[in-house]
Amino acid sequence: MENYIRFDWAMKRLLRNKVNYAVLEGLLTTLLEEKVTIHKLLESESNQEDEFDKYNRVDMLAENSQGELVLIEVQNNNEYAYFQRMLFGASKLVTEYINRGEGYEKVRKVYSVNIVYFSLGHGKDFVYHGKTEFIGIHEGDILELSPFQKQTFKVDKVSQLYPEYYILKVNDFNRVARTPLEEWIYYLNTGNVPEHATAPGLDTVKEQLKLDRMSREELKAYYKHLDNIVILRDNIMTERAEGRAEGRAEGRAEGRAEGRAEGRAEGRAEGRAEGRAEGLAEGRAEEKAAIARNLKSLGLSPEQIAKATGLTEAEINQLTTDHQ
Repeated sequence: MENYIRFDWAMKRLLRNKVNYAVLEGLLTTLLEEKVTIHKLLESESNQEDEFDKYNRVDMLAENSQGELVLIEVQNNNEYAYFQRMLFGASKLVTEYINRGEGYEKVRKVYSVNIVYFSLGHGKDFVYHGKTEFIGIHEGDILELSPFQKQTFKVDKVSQLYPEYYILKVNDFNRVARTPLEEWIYYLNTGNVPEHATAPGLDTVKEQLKLDRMSREELKAYYKHLDNIVILRDNIMTERAEGRAEGRAEGRAEGRAEGRAEGRAEGRAEGRAEGRAEGLAEGRAEEKAAIARNLKSLGLSPEQIAKATGLTEAEINQLTTDHQ
């Protein structure tokens, strides 16, 4: 199999050309399971990127033939608040693409497609779909649109009015590609296209995104981009490793200090408890001895004293001897 240009690089340099819309249309058609035609590309965050984002993230905003907005974002390295980032991005589009004074029925449908090369969240799958539904607290039913709303908004479900999110965790894909979606995930993961791929758009990838179509200068810039991604990941992994090492060292030091402090505190507490216990025991023994002597002076026999105090006859005789 041939090796093709990485998708994030293609988004930056090639897919904004209308000739190559078929690549994006193929991915979205496969993912959304409906024919998607891109009408135009709109302004996105990529034009305000900083040096870090230049290699870490790329996004593209498209409008399809139905006037819906599709935000496609590729993220190379971990971002712990990425779920909130997805929400912010979709919400921003909702508010930016409605004119002041327009009714809420003009709110645009938004799809947020997120291709992530890091471990986001915790789950077993490699493709996730998120949507908004209203479920009854008591009956468990899903709130539906009225017939008038369906006719007016031209949708069948409430969830179709809200932003929908797709997360493609491409690094988690480790199987043979058997479906069109898996063929796309395979390409996003490896940069290769399965030999007998049938997924929409991948035929255009084979034609337009070959490495040998790039000039020497383009190849130089492309390989530098790949090197920077590797360096960025190494730096982040190094920082994490150093942070974990420092954390463990600090934790051990704090643990030892806390252990010594707790040990001293426990020792004092145990000493006080043992002292009180020993003192009580000694006090009871002396009390029994005093009672035994008093009973002996009253003329009671050792057997009778033993029954009254719980002492043995030998202990009673010893007390008598010691007292003399």
